[in-house]
Order: sequence, then structure tokens, then C-alpha cells
Amino acid sequence: MTLTVHQFPCLSDNYGYLIRDEASGRTACIDTPDAAAVLAELGRLGWKLDLVLNTHWHADHAGGNAEVKAATGCELLGPAEVSGRFPVDRVLSPGETVSLGGTVFEVLESGGHTLGHIAFHAPEAGVAFVGDTLFALGCGRMFEGSPAQMWSSLQRLAALPDATRVYCAHEYTASNARFALSVDPDPAVRARADAVFAARERGEPTVPSTIGEEKATNPFLRAPHLRPGLPPHDAFAALRAEKDNFRG
Repeated sequence: MTLTVHQFPCLSDNYGYLIRDEASGRTACIDTPDAAAVLAELGRLGWKLDLVLNTHWHADHAGGNAEVKAATGCELLGPAEVSGRFPVDRVLSPGETVSLGGTVFEVLESGGHTLGHIAFHAPEAGVAFVGDTLFALGCGRMFEGSPAQMWSSLQRLAALPDATRVYCAHEYTASNARFALSVDPDPAVRARADAVFAARERGEPTVPSTIGEEKATNPFLRAPHLRPGLPPHDAFAALRAEKDNFRG
């Protein structure tokens, strides 16, 4: 089984993803941050879109649903929170699976950034599309959820195999690296930050990362180690509050 992931920048700092199960030729789009960019990439690749897989309701993730569906006739799938704000044909719940030809995605609960946020994990392909829950060296702000909910979601993702490639939705890694350096003196964090800064200087993306990399260097997954003596979700909450006010 081969899953091709085509990653492209759009809007100011989003990444769009078109994914294709090569055995069947079936194609999906992870979120619709920029309908025009999605349609342009489909045309350039010569791919026919079958599915849209939404992670959450924010406009830079589901705002292009209507236009993409009108142009392609694809099926729109996403969590219940998208429905009522943007078009959805099939509501997904954690624990379900979605098939793209021979590639099967598990729908994972990943609330915290928004209450009903979900992620898509394809175990055989070794990939996870995590929206705005887990970022390279960071995590999403809690616009709706609680620290306990977000910590649980991060732990659910951290439990995936270390080799899992993590595709997040934004290029925030340089900013996240600067914060990580301010709270974590581990040499592995410095080495990763230096690699991130160099990649951005060359105009290269820092996404995807892997679960193993995140567990080793992401301050939010390392929160209990960085804020010992606090319950894990309180340690996470303390770091998230520091990041919200960080100006480095």
C-alpha cells in the first residue's frame, strides 16, 4: 500500500495536504484552508478529488468546503462542530474509520483547540494529520477546551508509534523553537532548534516531524519533566500560559 502526500503552502502560514491512495487512485484533501489553492494543486497534479477530511471548524480549515465541493463533487467529512458553520456531508466521531481506497484512517479525538477537534491516523501508512492540536515543537492554543482535555489529546497522539509522520496545519516551528529554548535546556532541543532555523533560512518546510521527535523535544509533551511537582495537566497548563504570553 502506498499513500502519496502532496504538501503545499497556502494563506499566510497554513499547509494544505492532498493525499492519494496509489492502488485505487482515490484522493482526499485534509481540510480546505484555501479553496483556490486546493483546486489549483489538484489541476496541476491531474488528480480527481473524492473526499475532504476536516479536522475542526475554524475557517482556515473548513472555510473552502463549499467551493471545493462545487468544483469537484467530492464528499465532505468532518466532526459535528463543522456542521452548521460549513457544509458537511458525513459527520465523523472518534473511534470511526475512513477508507481512502486501501488506506484506512482512524478518527482520533483531539479536542482542546476546539471542543470537537479530530485527527486522522493511518497506521499502515505511518502518518497522522493532526490539524491544530499538535504542532512541530508546539501545540495549539485552547480556544474552547480545557488544559485537561488538551493534555489528554496530546497524550493520545504521543501514544502513536514513534516513527509516525506528523502533518500539522501551520508553519509555526521557528516561533515554537524559540519558546522551547526558553524553557528547556536539553541539548536535543538546541540541536533541533538550530536545524529548524537553518531550514527556514533556506525557505524549506519544517513539517512533517515524527512522534518520536515531538516526544523528545516538544515542551508541551515534556511538560511533567519541565514543571516537576505539578500534576501533568497542570504542568501543561503552566507551559501553555507561558507560551501564550511569550514574545521571544
